[in-house]
Amino acid sequence: MLTLVNISKKYGNQTVVENINFDMEHGLYGMLAPNGAGKTTIIKMITTLLFPTTGEILYNGVNITEMGAAYRDLIGYLPQQFGYYKNSTPTEYLEYLACLKKLPKEKTKERIKELLEMVGLSDVANKKMKKFSGGMIQRVGIAQAMLNDPKILILDEPTAGLDPKERVRFRNIISMLSKDRIVILSTHIVSDIESIANQVMLIKDHHLYKLDTVSNICNGLDGNIYEVEVPDAEYETFENEHQILAARQENGKMLVRFYEKEDSALKNATLCNANLEDVFLVTYQ
Repeated sequence: MLTLVNISKKYGNQTVVENINFDMEHGLYGMLAPNGAGKTTIIKMITTLLFPTTGEILYNGVNITEMGAAYRDLIGYLPQQFGYYKNSTPTEYLEYLACLKKLPKEKTKERIKELLEMVGLSDVANKKMKKFSGGMIQRVGIAQAMLNDPKILILDEPTAGLDPKERVRFRNIISMLSKDRIVILSTHIVSDIESIANQVMLIKDHHLYKLDTVSNICNGLDGNIYEVEVPDAEYETFENEHQILAARQENGKMLVRFYEKEDSALKNATLCNANLEDVFLVTYQ
């Protein structure tokens, strides 16, 4: 179990995150917030790249700073951008990192072969990465994070810049990996976690705003999400009077999804079930 206890991080008078508390067991945890909300700071504290100003992080009840290298051996980390040698092949790159991690040589080759097969790169295992797409590079990134078979896998904005097909492939891989370890996926892309996260945490105003299942978080907005058809000529006025969540042109009118705190008095407005994107837009306006 990974536990954050009253974690705060400040730089001088600037507070980045404050009094963060949560427990994590096996499963996939989506950390959802806009850029700049403090997600990466929390991740860097979990990976010991930063240390909290106050509070402590525990793994199975032991402070991770006391565990030192033994704790880092349990971590796999894919940062937003990771360094690699473009003229290296995935196999060469993973062999190099395995050496840095001091993994047993007799197991390294087989482990690399398994990982490249898992991420769908067996056919390009010995091709130079300078010719790889962004999605292929990210899959190499997952492989390097999994080299030591970590108990805690941390992914920071892993799908930024990927096309929809690669994003789906990435989600499927991550979902599979979360069965027997803690996986933390930090993102501002709602679709990355809506269908696969066991729990979602929302960070707002430096604090942990919510930590719950997707369904429970969405249920909090049930009764407040509506759809209605708005004539094109009236749309601008409607937009000024309501919080628009989505809109699309349809048969000369705008089909508008919007948030309303009270029961909508609009004629023909249809009450809808809330989704995670609605929650994100309402929470962060």
